[in-house]
Parts: sequence; C-alpha cells; structure tokens
Amino acid sequence: MKSVILGNTGIIACKNGFGALPIQRISKEEASVLLKKAYDNGINFFDTARFYTDSEEKIGYALSDVRASIFIASKTMATDTDIFWQHLYTSLDKLKTDYIDIYQFHNPGFCPQPGDGTGLYEAMLEARDKKLIRHIGITNHRLALAIEAVQSGLYATIQFPFSYLATDKEIELIRLCGERNIGFIAMKALSGGLITNSAAAYAFLSQYDNVLPIWGVQRLNELDEFIDHLNNPPVFDNKLKAIIEHDRKALSGEFCRGCGYCLPCPSEIDIPACARMSLLIRRAPVSIYLNNSWQDKMSKIEDCIDCDHCKDNCPYGLDTPALLRNNRADYLKFL
Repeated sequence: MKSVILGNTGIIACKNGFGALPIQRISKEEASVLLKKAYDNGINFFDTARFYTDSEEKIGYALSDVRASIFIASKTMATDTDIFWQHLYTSLDKLKTDYIDIYQFHNPGFCPQPGDGTGLYEAMLEARDKKLIRHIGITNHRLALAIEAVQSGLYATIQFPFSYLATDKEIELIRLCGERNIGFIAMKALSGGLITNSAAAYAFLSQYDNVLPIWGVQRLNELDEFIDHLNNPPVFDNKLKAIIEHDRKALSGEFCRGCGYCLPCPSEIDIPACARMSLLIRRAPVSIYLNNSWQDKMSKIEDCIDCDHCKDNCPYGLDTPALLRNNRADYLKFL
C-alpha cells in the first residue's frame, strides 16, 4: 500500500487521506461505519475542521479507540486569539483526544506570522508548546497566499486544491513544497465533483510522491472505490491520459470549484451548485437536473440582489453573479 511522508512532520500516511467534510451530511452511525471501514482498510489520515459542524464529533465517536494509530488534521477559522483557544479546546473535546497532529489556519485572508498584530501564530506556538497540537499548517485557495506561506518557513504543511485540472503554477507550488520539505495536502482532487473518473484522478496524483490527497467521502460506494485504488492502483496509461486531456479541454477557463466560501447567500441561492450547472448538465444524464427541485434551485438565481458577498469572498476571483446568470440562461435551454 502506497504511503506519503508528509514533509518533515514524521507523519507517514496512506496515500488516500479521508476528507471528512461530507460526513456532516449523514448520521453519526452512517459516518461511523464509513470511518471504521476506512481505518480497517489502511486509511490512517483524517482531515476535518471546526467549521464542518459535527464532523469532528463523528470522528471522535468512531475512532477514539484507535487514536494512537491514526493522524488527525483539523482547522480553525479564528480571527482572534480568544476564538482560537475556544475552537482548539472544542475540537479536542469533540475528537476525544488530547492532541491534534496538524492544526491548520482554515483559508485565512492573510498569512499569519509572528508579530503581525493578531497573535494567532503565537497562539499556535503556545498550543504546540503545551503539546495540544504537534504541527502547524495552513489551508488556502489563493495561490499567492499559499506561496507566501511556503516561503515564510513557518508551516509544516500546506493544504491546497490540486487535481489534474491544475495549472503549471500550481504544479510549481508542489515542487516548491518538496524542495523545502513541507508537506502538501491536496484537497479538491475531484474539483468539487466536476471530475467524475476517480481512477484518472488517483493515477494523476500518484505521480507526486510528496502529495497526500484527501478524498471527500460520504457514501460506502465512494469509499470502496478509493480502497480499490489503494489495493489495485490505476495505471497511468494512454486511456486515462486521454480522459484527463478531454476534461482539461472541457473544463478550461473560469469555473466554480464548489468550495462554498461564497455562502451564505442572503437570497438563499445554492451558489456552488447553480454556478456549475452548465458543466454539470453536460457531464451527466440531462434528466438528473431537470426535475422540479433543480428547477426551483435555478429559479432562485432571479432573486439575486447583487450584494456581491459571493463575489467578494470567492478565492478564485470569479464574477459570481454574472456566472450564476449565465448558468441560468444556459439551463433554460434544456427545459
């Protein structure tokens, strides 16, 4: 079973990491079955966040009895030190543990550093001195900020979106992390669901020895797919390369990655779903997206009040209101 050495942390993780954001959508017992099965099949790295509602609680419930055999990464979106400590102690309690292996700043709008006036990085150092955390990490969706974090030398790990839709600049980020012995945790390896061939995704990421992919898992069949890839690694052959090349052409340009930082929408528009409709409807049977439920979702776009909350909070700099309206117009062509 292929493993990844995560930078200079000493963490040796199974090449498949478990992304625990989706388990907040299922029951505690359903999540427990998934998590236990993942562990029983060699998966030993679990990524969660305080922001992911009850995800941490479900991990604690399912895996506290094997805590010494797994690695847990969690995150805080704290903007001041009081909230930082509140988040950390809550996470420890929910996870039923006395330490977190990697504690990450969760998509901050700046790169926390000592002396920046926020006290956040100093709080991380104090938490590490108290042995409440073992390593300091950062997650982001902004390439410039991720590069700044790498160059600062302050972070043991960088978590960043990476898939076979990546640009040369994003591949350069991975090279830079490898050069500086910083662990690279790849999120969005299926690009928010736009990539539908997990074998191609898995084979592409397997080329990078210093990259640990975390796959968002919500269903047993999804988990089974990645367990099978572990036991029978897909060969990066011409067939998979052709699939990747086709997707790169189809998904080139500006598109919504489904990260969700545009939410909440004051008009209750499901932005991540609606802003990707033009792509989704061409990558699955059209009938899936033409029912009343989806028509209602897409009609909500008409309620947009142009507050620009989504646009201002998009880490990819998308003109989200315009993207929504374009997707609405495209969707109507299929009705």
